[in-house]
Amino acid sequence: MKNVRIWFKKDYECRYISHLDLNRTMLRALHKSKLPIWHTEGFNPHPFATFPLPLSLGFRGINECMDVKLEDDSFDISTIPDRLNSCLPRGIRVFDATEVIMKAGKVAYASFTIRVSADRLSSSVVTAQLRDLLGRESIEIEKKSKKGMKTVDIKQGIRSYELKEMLDFAQLDIILSAGSSDNINPQLIISALQRENGVEYDVDITRNDLLNSELELFR
Repeated sequence: MKNVRIWFKKDYECRYISHLDLNRTMLRALHKSKLPIWHTEGFNPHPFATFPLPLSLGFRGINECMDVKLEDDSFDISTIPDRLNSCLPRGIRVFDATEVIMKAGKVAYASFTIRVSADRLSSSVVTAQLRDLLGRESIEIEKKSKKGMKTVDIKQGIRSYELKEMLDFAQLDIILSAGSSDNINPQLIISALQRENGVEYDVDITRNDLLNSELELFR
């Protein structure tokens, strides 16, 4: 049995499907492609597939991945992208399939590009507002947990960032804590910005890569 990591992009209208719907879409594609995928055992067998770190609703993902197991160790995995793409909507495009190098538990950070703008505010003002927020020693915000709402300092989850003033928006390239133990959703930064300035911002968020604790690309 061979462990394979399938790499794909999630964009266009598919940005707005939930992780559960993404899982269903991928399982249907795996079934229709007739790839030699290992199936779970039991009363209702289905193709086995896991996602190292689910992508939030509305986010664009350009280096997303899904892990599967192949029953045929000699299968040519380079054929996987074409076979899956013929069974997927345009918003989900598989671009590579590789053997698994790092386990899912190695994910420690994620890198994002966030574009922020607001009606009646210039990009320079929005950039200055972001710079003021991110320059603080702490950024406290209410975050939902299994035990209810709690106050967290999301500044502790910011590994690094770069802020640029563009023509029509402020661009924030940022690396945030991710994974099962500590996961900072970039939308929390926008929520803190809105609370601070009383402004409704237009936001476009792209997740670029997953990283391990050494900031190496997750592979």
